[in-house]
Parts: sequence; structure tokens; C-alpha cells
Amino acid sequence: MLVLEKNAMTEEIELLVHKYGKLRSSLLPILQDIQRKHNSIPDFAQQEVARLLDIHPVEVFSVISFYSFLNTEPKGKNIVRLCQTITCDMAGKTGVAKALERELGIKFGETTKDNKFTLEYVNCLGMCDQGPALLVNERVYPKVTPERAVQIIGEVK
Repeated sequence: MLVLEKNAMTEEIELLVHKYGKLRSSLLPILQDIQRKHNSIPDFAQQEVARLLDIHPVEVFSVISFYSFLNTEPKGKNIVRLCQTITCDMAGKTGVAKALERELGIKFGETTKDNKFTLEYVNCLGMCDQGPALLVNERVYPKVTPERAVQIIGEVK
């Protein structure tokens, strides 16, 4: 990361700390804002957040590693998450997963070469009565069929 980029990142994090405050409870909203803007939370950002909130960097990393929606490495512009609970399994998750992999040409846990899509499983989307459930960025799709999954990807492209 260039010095200019580091300065910009520091200024950005200072603004977030000003917005949310210096309390430990501010950590998650600050990290979420960084994630939203940069598509990941780089090491330098983690160090700066820790410094500005006066907490140990390990605490920052532990929060990032605990929450599956936060990450330290860049992912695709569109993150497609498929619920992998037993109820979604019973409702046809496997067919949806295969359709997504075919349509995007990648496996779960991978990102397309053009960085437009990342496929991930998520432990629960809280839609057990409407599975299989799919989350694309921040939009939830209930009762997804393989055909609907392909249609959703087409709409996002």
C-alpha cells in the first residue's frame, strides 16, 4: 500500500471513529463500513482501527475472523451466499449450488477471474421456512430453484 493510500485510509478510519465513537462497541460498525467500501479489511486498516480505538490488533482480527461476512482478502463485487442448513438441503440446495457453479464457472469458495462474483456457503440466513435461501450482496431470495438461481445471476450481471 502506497503512503498516499495509507494516509487516505487513516483519514477515512478517523472519520469513522468520529462517526461511531471510540467505544469497543464501535468496532463492528467501523469494520462493516470499511468492508462495504473496500470489499475487504486490509491489514493496515486493522492496525489503524486498533490504534484509534486503543485496543489490541488481535481483538480487531478476532472480530473479523469470527464474522463470516467480514474478510481480510478481497472478494468479488457480488457475493453470492447459499444457506447450507439441513432445511435448505431438504428443500433442494444441492441443485441450486450446482446451477450457480455452472452459471459462474467457479466452485464455492472461489471468485470469478473478472472479480465480479464470489460463491460462498453461509451457515444460516434465518429463512428455514423458505429454503433454499440465497443472499446476493444484501438481498435475500427465498425458495430458490436452480432455474431461479440462474435468472438471479443474470439480473445481477
